[in-house]
Amino acid sequence: MQPQDLQRALAPKLGERLLGVEPFAGTAGRVRFERTAALETFRAMRDDLGFAHCAMVGGIDWVETREVLYVLWSDGARQYALLSTTVPANDAHVETASGVWPSANWHEREAWEMVDITFDHHPDLRHLLMPDGYAFHPLLRSFKLHEPEELEVKVRHV
Repeated sequence: MQPQDLQRALAPKLGERLLGVEPFAGTAGRVRFERTAALETFRAMRDDLGFAHCAMVGGIDWVETREVLYVLWSDGARQYALLSTTVPANDAHVETASGVWPSANWHEREAWEMVDITFDHHPDLRHLLMPDGYAFHPLLRSFKLHEPEELEVKVRHV
């Protein structure tokens, strides 16, 4: 599968909300879409193009915006495809992919926790790596490291 195949399949469904399909080495291509087209993009990639597995969801903080990245796998094409959308930092949310690909669940939780991207209608958006109640997002560029804290180390004797 080539980027032009992705473009041809997605353009009629997404219209102007499809921002482009670019070549990306080793993949079928990188699909850029507006966040309002997230669910339609996810379903088209799965149902029409055979990308039945979401291998990764991640987020990048670009200060003014945040980028949400998805890595998909197609058994039939034996290829990866990349999806990406940009959200404003002050309104960082996009529809969850977990209804289309259940494997996106934990990846989205991690992206929310680390980069403060909210996934609308996520079935279980809660802390995965940080303690409950932790109010910071460690992978934001605005996150300031604090002085090391002294921790009580408990030794277990066996």
